[in-house]
Amino acid sequence: MKSIITHRNFSKAALLLIVAMTLQSCFVAQDYTRPELNIETEELYRTENLPADSISMADVSWKNLFTDQYLQQYIEEGLQNNMDVRIALQQIIAAEAYAKQGKAGYLPSVSIGANATHQELSENSQFGALFSGGIDTYDITANLSWEADIWGKIRSNKRATQAAYLQSVAGHQAVKTQLVSSIANTYYSLLALDAQLEVTKQTIITRDSSVRTIKALKDAGQVTQVAVDQNIAQYNSAKALQVDIETAIFKTENTLSILLGKTPQHFERSRLDIQSIEQDIKLGIPTTLLRNRPDVIAAEYGLIQSFELTNVARSNLYPSLTLTASGGLESLELDNLINTNSLFANLVGGITQPLFNQRQLKTQKEVAIAQQEQALLEFQKTLLVAGSEVSDALFSYESEVKKFEFRKNEVEALRTAEANSEELLKNGYANYLDLLTARESALSAELNIIESKLQQLVSIVDLYEALGGGWK
Repeated sequence: MKSIITHRNFSKAALLLIVAMTLQSCFVAQDYTRPELNIETEELYRTENLPADSISMADVSWKNLFTDQYLQQYIEEGLQNNMDVRIALQQIIAAEAYAKQGKAGYLPSVSIGANATHQELSENSQFGALFSGGIDTYDITANLSWEADIWGKIRSNKRATQAAYLQSVAGHQAVKTQLVSSIANTYYSLLALDAQLEVTKQTIITRDSSVRTIKALKDAGQVTQVAVDQNIAQYNSAKALQVDIETAIFKTENTLSILLGKTPQHFERSRLDIQSIEQDIKLGIPTTLLRNRPDVIAAEYGLIQSFELTNVARSNLYPSLTLTASGGLESLELDNLINTNSLFANLVGGITQPLFNQRQLKTQKEVAIAQQEQALLEFQKTLLVAGSEVSDALFSYESEVKKFEFRKNEVEALRTAEANSEELLKNGYANYLDLLTARESALSAELNIIESKLQQLVSIVDLYEALGGGWK
């Protein structure tokens, strides 16, 4: 008789499982497909020479883009030691833990415990008349609970946690891209400051010599004390400029120290005039941003996560099928606990349909839909910003290349004007004010051409970052 009852219980449990699997096959949870974007991806780059192929300089490793050995060393150190990179790595570890939890959603929950219970009974109660004093109960019980994924809720939650993990990975890649760009730009800024400091020091030497010359001309009666004072002022102006540049170098080295995760220190480096980036400027078609830009990739994974969480919120409105079981050993006597007669088991299967839950489930669904729309808008915005940054960097590079030629011509002309003015002044054919003006203009032009060279390098680095380079 006992075997027949047990057989019937298992038959009913099997029937519930069959019903669950049948309902599951009907479902419910939608699969993610990239939505239609309300922007023209082909027009993301504001350029007349729109690329026709998918080859992008973002696919080039930073080790091949930057050939300066010092810069390569600092980027390598930064990727290993930078605090932001290490923080992002911990975020990946946390997201990976949630992803593992999402994968385990199909498994049952199992627990086991041992209990000893003493119950004092009233002598006037039904059981108090049978048991004098109280009852001692001992048990070792295992509990199992499992929910059938009828509507795809567990599957969607698993996909949501995987998307969150991949989003954290893309976020880590974005930090690496920004770090490579920041280290390169900071390094190039140091080289530019070194070049400007060298020009300034040379200018100080020249102006010190000019002060002596102008004093000799005053003694010869060719110029007044005003000319001497003006030359001394120019000399001191150059000395002050040297202090400013040295201060900027000190602070820029400290900035590089932070990027490398080091204490403030001096850094060995090469020269600005030997720097060049030989890689061809290749943009690739705009849609390559979807696979190269880490922030764009992360934004889409954020959309995927919101999409799957919307599936979960919808699934919560449908009935849930759960199977629970418990079993173990139970006895009134501790000595008899480990005995076949102490075995017990319970199996319960049920379907629960939420009816009234203070509107919580409906609210969760509405919030999930709104957050999914928000994630879609964030994805589109990120893509628009990416296209704009590529356009800005490309236009800046082309502008700096043109400007550099004009700067070179300006420097050559002003150097000639300075030399001619000084010679004419010595021979009494020019006013000292002409020389002062020529000197100031020449110094300014030399500093500007260094800045123009720096901006060329920076614009290429910015373009590399904007296209999504640096993390591969």
